[in-house]
Amino acid sequence: MIFIYIIGTAGSGKSHLTQAFQNWCELHHLNALTVNLDPGVSHLPYTPDVDVREWIDIDEIMTTYNLGPNGAQIACGDLLAMDAPKIKERIMEYRDDYVLLDTPGQLELFVFRRAGKIIVEYLNPKESLIAFLMDPALVTTPSSFVSQLMLSAITHFRFVIPLVNVLSKKDLLEKESLAQIQNWGEDPQGLYGEVMLENPSMSRQLSEGMITLLNDMAAYTSLTPLSSKNLDGIDDLYTIIQNVFSGGEDKINE
Repeated sequence: MIFIYIIGTAGSGKSHLTQAFQNWCELHHLNALTVNLDPGVSHLPYTPDVDVREWIDIDEIMTTYNLGPNGAQIACGDLLAMDAPKIKERIMEYRDDYVLLDTPGQLELFVFRRAGKIIVEYLNPKESLIAFLMDPALVTTPSSFVSQLMLSAITHFRFVIPLVNVLSKKDLLEKESLAQIQNWGEDPQGLYGEVMLENPSMSRQLSEGMITLLNDMAAYTSLTPLSSKNLDGIDDLYTIIQNVFSGGEDKINE
């Protein structure tokens, strides 16, 4: 079983990619299990096979501990780590090829708090990968793209498992804009040059420093564009996953 953690900022399309990837797997006769790790989500575009809301009720947490929505989300995150054995037990009942884990909408609850790392380490750290989603709306300029790369790099070094950057919602981008963003990912030096062409500002200075740091860390910069709406690009993500875990061996042809 390969565990794929779908991580990204709020609104980046995590739940829709979870649904789309499962649909893509079904079309190719692969088994993919969906796991909702967000206790606070009220609506999902898919029906989770494993859902932490079975054990954690955010409304109950708010009432019991007299917490507001944000405090309750933090408390739920801590409870999520405590429920790791239950989550693993339920997942192992299925034995599917892929486990798609839809993480909380607020990235910081999973990435920066201890709970996320506990979940990854407890479930299956040796066969886990992060699909880090970048929302096109947040990468419209060279500096904003750099900030997303930095967030991705921090996520990678927090979990120390393979990571692939994914540009979600490619269907919303014009062809020229998509090509430009891809070029930024493929050519770090060219990206640096474009940052330096921006108007002098604190943002530009920070971006300059972040690019240097990313290069020093040999962090991921390239990205895989895809669309959850029409499944375009999911085959590329699948190929990357196969290269990471199976040396390119394709389960579709087994």
